[in-house]
Amino acid sequence: MAEILVVRHGQASFGADNYDELSDLGRQQSRLLGETLRAMGWEPDRAITGSLARQKQTLDEMGFSIPKEEHAGWNEYDFHNLLHQRFGGKAPDDVITDRKTHFRALKETLAEWQEGGISTAGESWTEFTARVEAARSHAADTSAERILVVSSGGVIARLVAATLEVPNRQMITLNLQVKNTSVTRFIASKGRFYLHEFNSVPQFHDAARAELMSYS
Repeated sequence: MAEILVVRHGQASFGADNYDELSDLGRQQSRLLGETLRAMGWEPDRAITGSLARQKQTLDEMGFSIPKEEHAGWNEYDFHNLLHQRFGGKAPDDVITDRKTHFRALKETLAEWQEGGISTAGESWTEFTARVEAARSHAADTSAERILVVSSGGVIARLVAATLEVPNRQMITLNLQVKNTSVTRFIASKGRFYLHEFNSVPQFHDAARAELMSYS
């Protein structure tokens, strides 16, 4: 039996030219999660990230001394590409930089993408779901007992939705709930895959640390 903790990366640099970089808060969140897991007596036998910088930086900040694996299936869907393509090649500035406008447009864009729309996007919904499943299979195919994965909100939401066999639209709702450095726990046993815990943030379970929690 393998316990797989899938962590969303720390807060990235929303609205910046290079989003794929942890903010100072994101680095602090990542360190706190590493400290919390060690205090709980939980240390990984395997550690996996996608190829994105914010995912690798999160794992580095967590501070586990273990060889790091990489599987691109854990990468987030390219939301900037989806948004730009939906708006004919260039999204309005406020869709990229204003949080409320951004997430409203993102929900609408994901729904259209799931239904086979946005044909000019760099990746189709079918391709995205296939690579997430490949990443899940790679992580679960192991003799290790504790696997730590650092991924992104959309991938985590897709994995939860697929495991629970809920409609695609529910994945969008799940996606927008996933907190930075939250833990979603799965159990892989005898070819079966179970959701055990979703979007947990034990590192923020006191009044002072709760102020460090973020969703984007």
